[in-house]
Amino acid sequence: MKIEVVRVEFPEDCNIILGHAHFIKTVEDLHEIMVGTSPHVKFGIAFCEASQERLIRKSGNDTDLVSVAVSNAQAIGSGHLFVIVLKNGFPINFLNAIKQCPEVTRIFCATANPLQILVAQTDQGRGVLGVVDGLSPLDVEGPDQAKTRHDFLRTIGYKL
Repeated sequence: MKIEVVRVEFPEDCNIILGHAHFIKTVEDLHEIMVGTSPHVKFGIAFCEASQERLIRKSGNDTDLVSVAVSNAQAIGSGHLFVIVLKNGFPINFLNAIKQCPEVTRIFCATANPLQILVAQTDQGRGVLGVVDGLSPLDVEGPDQAKTRHDFLRTIGYKL
């Protein structure tokens, strides 16, 4: 077995959701979830088939973001992986619906941070072992940072 680190590349003004699913209709169901959750979101989806034709299926409402999703799916190359690249929206607004999608078995990450995927290569194929999401912590939150976090969440409407 060989382990590889794959850097995920996506535009600075975007977020990305990576997950694992199990069926060809995943790409269409994820598309419906995205447009059904927000009429303003722009997104691209790529889904890697793990059997038969083994194509990267794609969908979305923004051709550039579809291309970004496909490029990352190609670089990772893991069967049944899906990649959603989105802008004009945040993963928190889509994750519950995505998790409820019958084909989705796992969410690896949802982030706007620098992202690396740990990929294992065997004689059968490739699989995601884990993710490196963002950078390592530098310190522990103090009272001033806790107040800033508390106030920020209320300012943007995520907490009352």
